[in-house]
Amino acid sequence: MNRFQYPVLLTPAEEGGFVVTCRDLPQLITQGDTEQDALEQATDAMDEVFATYMIEGIEFPEPSKAKRRERLVAPPAGARGA
Repeated sequence: MNRFQYPVLLTPAEEGGFVVTCRDLPQLITQGDTEQDALEQATDAMDEVFATYMIEGIEFPEPSKAKRRERLVAPPAGARGA
């Protein structure tokens, strides 16, 4: 099975922690207290986005190549949308 990895951007939040966005999956917006927590939250959010895509019959977009400052995140193994 081909696992997708999507680039996400972690932006420091004024109140602390990080806001996570993904240009390929505009519905993916989440946050975490630390970089590691933010990446884990991104994985969970990606699972939810893919589940919604499946329910609504939306085709999964091809992942873009990561740009500077972006990190690659994949949905969890066995994810509903993977």
